[in-house]
Amino acid sequence: MITSIALAAVSTLSLHEFKSDAAGFDTKSYFLDTGKEVVVFDAQFTPGLADELINTIRATTKNPITHVVVTHPNPDKFGGLLSFAKLGAKLIASEQTKSAMPGVYAYKKAYFVQTAKMFTEENYPQLVLPQVTFETKLQLNLNGAIIELRELAAAGVSSNQTVAHIPPLNALIVGDLIHPMTHAWLEGGIIDGAPRPALASWKQILASLPTIFNPDTVVYAGRGQQAQLAHAATEQIKYLEAAEHVVKQVLGEARKANVSVTPESIGAFAKEIQDRLENLFPKYELGYLVNYGVYGLVLQIAKK
Repeated sequence: MITSIALAAVSTLSLHEFKSDAAGFDTKSYFLDTGKEVVVFDAQFTPGLADELINTIRATTKNPITHVVVTHPNPDKFGGLLSFAKLGAKLIASEQTKSAMPGVYAYKKAYFVQTAKMFTEENYPQLVLPQVTFETKLQLNLNGAIIELRELAAAGVSSNQTVAHIPPLNALIVGDLIHPMTHAWLEGGIIDGAPRPALASWKQILASLPTIFNPDTVVYAGRGQQAQLAHAATEQIKYLEAAEHVVKQVLGEARKANVSVTPESIGAFAKEIQDRLENLFPKYELGYLVNYGVYGLVLQIAKK
C-alpha cells in the first residue's frame, strides 16, 4: 500500500513522507513544501511510482515541484526521474552520483530484464541524468528554507552518499545510509559492473555523522522509522557488524561441509543469512532486503 504522511512543520515549512509498496522495494521519498515550492528527495524506482508520488504531492499542496535531489546511485532513487523531468523540475545530484548512475543502470537493467524478467527492454525505466551537480556541498535557499546538501564521498550502502540537512526542521535525510529498525541492503555499490560492499567505510561514515551534525538531529531514512541521529548511527553500526559476522559464520560452516558458493547455491546462503539476522533482530522489518541484497557481501567474503 502506498502511503503519505506529514512528518514535521515549522512556520511555512512542512516535510512529508511517501512510501511505495513492495513493487518499489518499500522505498520512502520525502518532499519539503516551503510554502511556495516543493523539493523532493529521491524519485522512486519507476516513472509509475514517481507519478504516484507526484499525485500525492498535488493532493497535499498546490505549490509546484521545482527540485528533485537524488541521495545516491541506486535505481529506487533515480528510476523515476523522467516523470519529474517532464514537469521541468531541476534534477540535482552530486557529481559522484551522476557519474555512477550509468554503470548502475546498465547492471540493474540486465538483472531486471534478462535474469528476473520483471521488465522488458521496452518498459524498463529510462535513464535520466541530473542537470545540476555539485562536488562536496550545495546550499539551496528556497523561500527561507535552507537545505544543505553534503556529499560524503565515501562508500556506504552505495558507492557514495549525499545527505540533506534541513536546519529549520532539525531534519537529516539520509537515503539508505541508515535503516532504523529495518534490515539493510548489503549489496554494496556497483563499481565496474560488480557489487562492492564497503562495510568498514560505511561504519566510518556512520560514526562521523553525529560529529558533523547535531547528535539530536532527526534522521529520515529511505526505509525504516524516524530516529535520533546518534542512536540510529550506533544501531546501524551494530547491525552491520552482526551482518558481517553472520555471513562469515554461514560461509565457514559451508566450507567445513565442502559446499562452495556458486550461482546455484547463493540463494540458499542468502535465505539462511536472512533467517539468522531476523532471529537476531526480531523487531526489524523488511527481511527480504537481506535475501535480495546480501549476495554482494557473500561474494566478497567468500573470495577472502
